[in-house]
Amino acid sequence: MADPKKEGFRTYAYLLLYIALSSGQIFFNKWVLSSKEINFPYPLGLTLLHMVFSSVVCFVLTKILKVMKVEEGMTPEIYATSVVPIGAMFAMTLWLGNTAYLYISVAFAQMLKAIMPVAVFVLGVAAGLEVMSCRMLLIMSLISFGVLVASYGEININWIGVVYQMGGVVGEALRLIFMEIFVKRKGLKLSPVSVMYYVSPCSALCLFLPWIFLEKPRMEEHGLWNFPPVLLILNCLCTFALNLSVFLVISHTSALTIRVAGVVKDWVVVLLSAVLFADTKLTIINLFGYGIAIAGVAAYNNYKLKKEASRDTTDASEHDESSERQQSQPLTSR
Repeated sequence: MADPKKEGFRTYAYLLLYIALSSGQIFFNKWVLSSKEINFPYPLGLTLLHMVFSSVVCFVLTKILKVMKVEEGMTPEIYATSVVPIGAMFAMTLWLGNTAYLYISVAFAQMLKAIMPVAVFVLGVAAGLEVMSCRMLLIMSLISFGVLVASYGEININWIGVVYQMGGVVGEALRLIFMEIFVKRKGLKLSPVSVMYYVSPCSALCLFLPWIFLEKPRMEEHGLWNFPPVLLILNCLCTFALNLSVFLVISHTSALTIRVAGVVKDWVVVLLSAVLFADTKLTIINLFGYGIAIAGVAAYNNYKLKKEASRDTTDASEHDESSERQQSQPLTSR
């Protein structure tokens, strides 16, 4: 029997690892891309390298070293109709999100990300996965109002960066919608490592095509790399480690825990960015608006978790009733 104290310590260690890696990766990418720091202004190329690195590592771990297993059941039809859209949206999210760091501060980008539940809910309603209600409309209005207030308080607002960041938010919302459709309608459940194994190569291909036309000519003109390869490999390793930390947190905690950890991470990123980067100047209006938005996000998470718990309870009761009916039926001889 496992020691509860050791299990609790391990859970907190995984949570701290996730928060540290997630926050650190955001700062690392900003540091690499910023013209005032490393000055590698190729977000598409950087994201492409992350996906290629992830694809290679997943292949080595699952097919060569065989320390991890990929679930069976993937078919060409499922891959084309589910994995490809997920991979394309994941590529879009990372590309546009990293590009936004060229124009806006990390803190402001994180504030804009708070609008994510609104995008997910609106697209979910359009896809028939969500039902509009007065309560959800109120929550969505609260989040939107908070983000607007935070944006109003931004001193150095750059609308190009805002457009890129909101495009990344839409891409992430679509990815989550496609993931939900994939799980509900395809019936194939994959571990996070398996998802990375299938999605990473697809995302890399989706990024490679625009990279050829948009960034490759500029990179060849100014030199492919203007920072040490060791730093590049470390950046890719951090990205892969972040994905694995998400796997560890999900496997050892609940949905509520990972969502609360995400909110804590957001605040850590917003506050630390003001210390680490010169382009971040937080105002009272910024923080007040972001606080309102986070309150709305917390209400949304609470609503979703209660809904999921209610669904699980209903499914369990239906399963029990079905078992009881089968046991009560008399046996007949043929």
